[in-house]
Amino acid sequence: MGNGQKAAHKRERNAAKLAGKNKGSQLKVNEAAKSIVCQVCRQTFLKTVRPKALSEHAENKHNKTLKDCFPEVSAE
Repeated sequence: MGNGQKAAHKRERNAAKLAGKNKGSQLKVNEAAKSIVCQVCRQTFLKTVRPKALSEHAENKHNKTLKDCFPEVSAE
């Protein structure tokens, strides 16, 4: 294999690496996924958060129940 062939392979590998890195920021995706909002303090939570964590937020921060702070969330 000549040096020209090695350089071509290296360019292809580097192009593939750059293509993988430019898929988009995970931060933007996370911000879009924050769909649960506390009705008392308006803090946002990811839609994948468990009801137990929301219940702890309601009890510790506001001394209220899950339904008081998050009426749209069911306690599963």
